[in-house]
Amino acid sequence: MTIFDRPVFIVAPPGSGASLFFETLALAPGTVTLGGEGHSVFDSFPSLAPEQRGFDSNRLLAEDADPAVVRALVGLLRERVRDRYGQPPPPGAERLRLIEMTPRNALRVPFLAAAFPDARFVYVFRDPRQTISSAVEAWRARTVVTYPDLPGWDGVPWSLLLVPGWRGLRGLPLEEVVAGQWEITTRHLLDDLEALAPERWCVASYDDLVERPAEEIARLCHFLGLGWDHELAARTLTPPDPATATVVDRLLPKVQVQSERARDLFARRPRAVPPVAMPVPARAAENTESANARTADGGVPGSPLRSVHTESFPQILAQLGISLLASTYQSGRVFVLRAAGPTLNTHFRAFRSPMGIAVGPASLAIGTERHVWMYRNVPAVTRQLQPEGQHDACFLPCRAHVTGDIRLHEMAFAGEELWLVNTRFSSLCTLDAEHSFVPRWRPPFVTALAPDDRCHLNGLAVVDGQPRFVTALGRTDAGQGWRQDKARGGVLIDVPSGEVVADGLSMPHSPRWHNGQLWVLESGAGTLARVDLVTGRRETVVRLPGFTRGLACVGPLAFVGLSQVRETNTFGGIPLTESSEPRVCGVWIVHLETGGILGFVRFEEGVQEIFDVQVLPGLRFPEIGEPDSDLIAHAFVLPQAALAEVPLAT
Repeated sequence: MTIFDRPVFIVAPPGSGASLFFETLALAPGTVTLGGEGHSVFDSFPSLAPEQRGFDSNRLLAEDADPAVVRALVGLLRERVRDRYGQPPPPGAERLRLIEMTPRNALRVPFLAAAFPDARFVYVFRDPRQTISSAVEAWRARTVVTYPDLPGWDGVPWSLLLVPGWRGLRGLPLEEVVAGQWEITTRHLLDDLEALAPERWCVASYDDLVERPAEEIARLCHFLGLGWDHELAARTLTPPDPATATVVDRLLPKVQVQSERARDLFARRPRAVPPVAMPVPARAAENTESANARTADGGVPGSPLRSVHTESFPQILAQLGISLLASTYQSGRVFVLRAAGPTLNTHFRAFRSPMGIAVGPASLAIGTERHVWMYRNVPAVTRQLQPEGQHDACFLPCRAHVTGDIRLHEMAFAGEELWLVNTRFSSLCTLDAEHSFVPRWRPPFVTALAPDDRCHLNGLAVVDGQPRFVTALGRTDAGQGWRQDKARGGVLIDVPSGEVVADGLSMPHSPRWHNGQLWVLESGAGTLARVDLVTGRRETVVRLPGFTRGLACVGPLAFVGLSQVRETNTFGGIPLTESSEPRVCGVWIVHLETGGILGFVRFEEGVQEIFDVQVLPGLRFPEIGEPDSDLIAHAFVLPQAALAEVPLAT
């Protein structure tokens, strides 16, 4: 049986809400659980119990996974499977995926990773204040007492997991004991996860499960390679008692180091999606100069982020003297496509759910889940980069604007002013120093500014320094109303007049004004089209093997982003997902007049969707600094007059 292939372990400190993820993921088709939450199979294995180890702790390391122990453990798991399914198991049971969750597994990651080399881990993050408060109440209620007669412990009966160094907590008030339990657990858990290969684990959000359950579970199922066919309603844990939370507030400084570390990890950790290999479409291969595939960034098959490209792709970038930026929100990255001789260098940078990118003369903006990051090109910093002399630009963050979760989609500079598509509030907006955003325009059919995504406004085209065209998935005035006719309800709107230029579109995205013509992607049909402004008629230029989203035009060429969407509530019922043709993820180069495909880069591992594609004109090999990178720590931009006054170490 292959039930132990890629088992899933949900790990978190007690009180994090991990049980909600366990119960939900256990509903996914093809999964099996062999014990309820808090009653892991591993807890019943005698040689792993703290009682056999001097009551030291629940901690298990890689060296504990010796072959004899692993064989015996696998035998116990198989016995549990037989008890559940009978002998022999029913057809299909041999392909089930094991889902395991108990708070004690938060201290066992090295052991589990060694015993099951293909295991996947889901770390559930919840605000430490809420987590510790919930754990305090569990101790007080005495409903999860795990070691009622713990030798050497004379306080309230020990509850939840037994942490290393627990004896140092003797004599402390209950709240401090629980805070210490959380701090020790979190420290070991984060150390262990960060020692794993990045494709083996991801971060899940308790808040996202509560606020956006379907989206969060679908994302996790993508990462874990699980199917999903359930509708979800938001569920929550019982909020901690306010009095408990007040007491815990006084303890937070004692756990500040691990608390900030957990928050930082949650904020910057890319939320990866699983690798899916797809064949090269025959039409694309026939229309390229060469379909010989090269691996980007020197990667090898099986690496976490891997792409292949036609030889023509870097040649075209070099001939045009440009590089490309693209964003992928599910994988949590912005990447730079750069020609490096005959190969394509695919350079990834981590952001939290990046979507819209706007490029200015010497600056750029990157929109993420809750922020807009503003970047400035600082060419002098290229001297610090390796290989020496190769980079011709270095974009460094100069400020961040907190927008909140407005479902920010495309952005564009209109003159020197940055305009955002605020999808959640169905509006175009700008930014100032005092507000989350400044609403500037919304479609005439949207009657109120409300955070309910009435028409799924998503794309923006600037013409002559002014916002001119937008796309929306529906002409509706009810929250989420666009979903009712997403297959053919999309519209292209003229901003100054508010009039609909074209309708009946299938999930339109990325309107662009180029060479005196209006171009748009019909994502739901996988096409690039030219729009007649007088009649509103659209002429399909090319149909591509994916969900077309993200468009940048240079001369006679278009760079089109493709996503490998699956049939879900969002993407079900559109022409693309109803077709049996394979779908891929990458960036395709299309000749705007002929529709010929001149090259492509296709992502085979780690990336399944593209949101935005932008050109960096005149820059062949730029760098982008991540906000928390070492590069940012040692690169300073000072006024020219100050340089003579400030002694700088060399």
